[in-house]
Parts: sequence; C-alpha cells; structure tokens
Amino acid sequence: MADESEVQGDAAAPDSSPDEVKRPADDVEYLLQQAEDALKSVEQADDAGPREFSLPELGAAAPSTEHASLELLRDVELDLRIELGRTRMHLEDVLQLGKGAVVPLDKLAGDPVDVFVNGRLIARGEVLVLNDSFCVRVTELVSGHEFSAG
Repeated sequence: MADESEVQGDAAAPDSSPDEVKRPADDVEYLLQQAEDALKSVEQADDAGPREFSLPELGAAAPSTEHASLELLRDVELDLRIELGRTRMHLEDVLQLGKGAVVPLDKLAGDPVDVFVNGRLIARGEVLVLNDSFCVRVTELVSGHEFSAG
C-alpha cells in the first residue's frame, strides 16, 4: 500500500508555496462558503421586497449599407429542391418498382416545375436540356401571398 505522501505526489512538494497547493478539502470548503454567501444574498433580497426592474432604452441603429452585397450570402447553405410532380403509392407498389418502371405524376408534360428553397415554394419554371444536363429556367417568381400559402 502506498504511503499518503507518495499518493499526493508533486502537490505536496516542499518547495511549493501553500498558496499554489490546492487540496480537495480546500476546494470543498471554498465552494461551501460560496453557496452559503449566495443563500444569504437571496435571503437579504427577499427581505427587501420586490424591486422595480427597468431596461435601458435601446435605440434603433440605421442599417449599414456600406458592406451589404451578395458576398455576405456566399457561405450560406440552402436546401434547393425541384419538384416535377407528386404521386401517392402503396408500399407494395413501391417495392415492385424496377428498372424501366413508369410512375405517373399529378402534373402533365410541359407543366411548370416547382422550385423550393428550404421547403418553401419560391418559383416555378420549365425543364430544359443544356449541354446534356437537365436544368430549370425560372419563368415565375411566387408572390408573397402564394409564398406563405406554399
């Protein structure tokens, strides 16, 4: 079994000053004293009765347009989704889908697709093929009342 002086190691070194050595018992006493002081301050506040609480006046600052540009949005991530149409299917029908299966949608060929940003409808457009890639040409921006009704 190790001797108590060996367990304490460097903390009990004779060349360290008493202020530098922190012992667990001292920490507990210190925390206990802080808790007692906090309780006393709460009791004194209760004896004084309720006090009026006020906030300083906050003035509105004019918006700064000095550095306002689209550069501020460069690192903002958005979830963009283009929706061709929707359908409802039973799970057994989904499990039977295979290569070459055709899924009917609720929109006709040539109908505008919906453009969603972060789950909100913001525009409608048409699907195009450009350089062997699909793309969407925005043909209509959704107005405020349609935007909120999404």
